Amino acid sequence: MFRQYLVLVIPGLIIFTIGLIVPLFLSLRYSVTSWDGMSAEKTFVGLKNYVNLFKDKEFIDAWWFTIKFTIGNTIIQNVLALLFAVALDSGIRWQKVYRTALFVPCLISAIIVGFIWLKMFSNVLPEINEWLGTNFNFLLFGDSKTVLGGLLIANNWQWVGYWMLIYLAGLQSVPGDLHEAAKVDGANAVQRFFHVTIPMLTPAITICVVGITTGSLKVYDLLVSSTKGGPGRASTSIIYQTYTTAINGRQYGYGSAMTVTLVVVLLMVAMIQVKGLRKKEVQV
Repeated sequence: MFRQYLVLVIPGLIIFTIGLIVPLFLSLRYSVTSWDGMSAEKTFVGLKNYVNLFKDKEFIDAWWFTIKFTIGNTIIQNVLALLFAVALDSGIRWQKVYRTALFVPCLISAIIVGFIWLKMFSNVLPEINEWLGTNFNFLLFGDSKTVLGGLLIANNWQWVGYWMLIYLAGLQSVPGDLHEAAKVDGANAVQRFFHVTIPMLTPAITICVVGITTGSLKVYDLLVSSTKGGPGRASTSIIYQTYTTAINGRQYGYGSAMTVTLVVVLLMVAMIQVKGLRKKEVQV
């Protein structure tokens, strides 16, 4: 029996090791060198790369953009996903149509989503603007002050439907008896939502918050096809900065140090969020 389980586990373990564990240890190794990614020589520099990171304005700016994108994305996406889930769970007409329409965008590649919204902001919406005779600024990707908002719109359009389904599954698993008991006790709809529904949704909230946060910290492909890190460097994320440094700038060792810092931050954020939200689950 043990051998049978082992046969099932080994293929996935091999893929996981080759695809994640080995590259991670290689990044740790390269991060303490000045390797350019091409030559055979890998000069050991110790922690110099890590020290230089905190003096690198471009690295700090990339982290600042990533943090703003992550905070905005986590708040907006969770709120919208929960609102849509509540609306669909209320028994409205055409529920399946709305659910499908909201879910379909997450099946599209983020690269394609970037192209779609680049076209929307630069061509489609300005033409509608002109047709209606209005004067709204839809060129969000072309201004450093509005590019973050444009990217949040594109990313939320793609992923809100995915997280909505998780919230919807959580809502449908809430026992109706709890709502009936609260209703008998005189609780109105708002009170039932915050004191019955939300506590029972804590496991779904944990999944969505951690998933959206870690996904936002790793944003890259959306930027490649929409803003290319611009205008200027206004939308350069930490992964985009790592790529341009390691590949385009041929500073593979320095770029590996950036990767290691990102992995550390991801692990810390995920652990803190899971630990904090799991406490809420225990209290339910």
